[in-house]
Amino acid sequence: MFTVLAVGGAAFAEEPSTAAEPAEVFANQNHIYFQGPDGDLVRGYRCGTPEPSLAEMAAVAQDLAQHQGAGQRGRKIGVPVAFHVIYKVDEEGHEIGIPPNEQIEAQIEVLNQAYGEFRFTLDSVDYFEQTEQEPWFDRCYQQNFRMKRALAVSPETTLNIYSCDPHYGKWQLLGFAYLPWSFPEDDYRHGVVLLHSSLPGGTAVPYDEGDTATHEAGHYFGLLHTFQNGCTEPGDEIDDTPFEATAAFGCPEGRDTCPQVGLDPIFNFMDYTDDPCMDHFTTDQDVRMIDMVELYRPTLLLN
Repeated sequence: MFTVLAVGGAAFAEEPSTAAEPAEVFANQNHIYFQGPDGDLVRGYRCGTPEPSLAEMAAVAQDLAQHQGAGQRGRKIGVPVAFHVIYKVDEEGHEIGIPPNEQIEAQIEVLNQAYGEFRFTLDSVDYFEQTEQEPWFDRCYQQNFRMKRALAVSPETTLNIYSCDPHYGKWQLLGFAYLPWSFPEDDYRHGVVLLHSSLPGGTAVPYDEGDTATHEAGHYFGLLHTFQNGCTEPGDEIDDTPFEATAAFGCPEGRDTCPQVGLDPIFNFMDYTDDPCMDHFTTDQDVRMIDMVELYRPTLLLN
């Protein structure tokens, strides 16, 4: 069971919206296409999560090398979810962006099917209607810090998921998150932001099975894209995901873009393929996520 909360708004001072310049985030991304609410074809981007620099990756790798695991592998780590529905009302009085409760519950089930080491539970759902002062349905990418500051619930113990209509310029964005070392574990800027129609049963075909949340939660737990650094070491720092030169789109079976052993990991949740194509994390990705929680999100272990 979950609690439905009514949420009001308050004005906050402007803050930077992202941990990296948007031009850096999207410079090398190909566009994706998916179905909009009216059946039209929408052009956009798969993921807006800022990529770490090599220096940043090296510092995190050093932390991991010094890490002594606390024996959490083999047990489920509880992850309460606070789900925030950001919506708007159009000129005709229609509410836009409110997914049915069944889709929210289905999204939690998709996460539980994808993550073997974690158990997600829907702890609360709240609803926020955007205003002129707080236009967070349409501008949840540009003003995501302000939005999260107002709405976040206990970031150190809870995964906050925000559904809205994120854009970068005129292009639609499916989702984004921040890596766990980006801020202290209790910082309100953590969490996952999703296009509302990417939930299971939404209209964003072929990204309508809930795996945008799976992908972005992977970043929340410290995973990088499978194509991170292309064919060059250290890649995505995961030994059992083969190197991949660039992001894969659609479901190109047999794709092999790097000289190292192994076909591109197009079925992995951390690539850019369509939702029906994605179906797993690897063993080493599971290990990395547990290590990341122990290092950067230790309060989650108390759940």
